[in-house]
Amino acid sequence: MNELQTITLGGGCFWCTEAVYVKVRGVLDVESGYSNGQTARPSYEEVCTGRTGCNEVVRLTYDPAEITLREILEIFFVIHDPTTLNRQGNDAGTQYRSGIYYSTPAQKEVADDFIREASQDKTFGKPIVTEVLPLANYWPAEDYHQDYFENNPNQGYCAFVVGPKVEKFRKTFASRVKD
Repeated sequence: MNELQTITLGGGCFWCTEAVYVKVRGVLDVESGYSNGQTARPSYEEVCTGRTGCNEVVRLTYDPAEITLREILEIFFVIHDPTTLNRQGNDAGTQYRSGIYYSTPAQKEVADDFIREASQDKTFGKPIVTEVLPLANYWPAEDYHQDYFENNPNQGYCAFVVGPKVEKFRKTFASRVKD
């Protein structure tokens, strides 16, 4: 029997990334948070300064019997731009960097293989800047950030930035969308 796995991903604003992964079949839990910085227990306000080194991330708990890490990464690399350093769209700063934060050597291997293949194939036309590092200093984001898109679908950022990313996921990965 497969045990549940966790992987932590930074793909820009965590509202966007979370809104997609809560809809992915095989992903059982998604939590927005901060990781891989030098500040312990940072607040959103501290992370927004760019001085904590922390990244806005989502921690995914998934069932590898239903979805592989490679499939999770395929979705990840479609819903964000892995070629822009410290930026996703208009969101700029180190807190928006592209990152895969693994908890096991096997996860690192899958991530490294995926990036190597995409780089060799020139899938994105530009070099991939996604960092692949062990998960460090993870801290959950404040409660009001959890399920943000679901709770605020008409908020401007959600309507014009998050919503289109969710739609792109639905169209590109229709077979992975939860019922």
